[in-house]
Amino acid sequence: MLSQNIKENTHAAHQKTEGIVVRQLKAIRSEADYAEVLKGFYAYFRAVEENIAPFVTPQVLPDVAERRNSSYIRKDIEVLGGTVDNLPAASAPSVHNILEALSSLYVLEGSIMGGPYIVQMLNKYGIGRGTSFFEGYGPQSGQMWAGFTAVLNKYGEDPNDHQAAIDMANETFRQFGEVFATVSSEN
Repeated sequence: MLSQNIKENTHAAHQKTEGIVVRQLKAIRSEADYAEVLKGFYAYFRAVEENIAPFVTPQVLPDVAERRNSSYIRKDIEVLGGTVDNLPAASAPSVHNILEALSSLYVLEGSIMGGPYIVQMLNKYGIGRGTSFFEGYGPQSGQMWAGFTAVLNKYGEDPNDHQAAIDMANETFRQFGEVFATVSSEN
């Protein structure tokens, strides 16, 4: 199955990006700090969403409208008293077809699945507001992930397409990490 193949073949990129993001999260000491970190998520998710929108339609992913997206991040930033002004630079991989779009979305959906751990980390730092995005799908998280991977696997049935999908997911991870690496170097 493509979803498993992507998971296995993006492990290094996933770990590297996660390390960069976790360092940012561990540096949070206030709601204002947290809002600044969220700006990176917002900028990147929005960039990816713009690129995949022509391909990931309700005909492809029937529950696309119910999925977490950058609008949740924006609301969290605003709940914290921040704005989406002065966003970090964020560019997303160019996509040219449904499978590439779903492979890029794999990274975003996967990050949502890890959100509850981020909420726990934020709670330790005294942050209790602005976490709606990272709360994910609540009790439906497993079901939402299974639904997404079923669609990904359907569009990636041909093993000849797997390497291109893996490459897209790796590039999506790499560019996600770049957003936060840039923010780190500016601090």
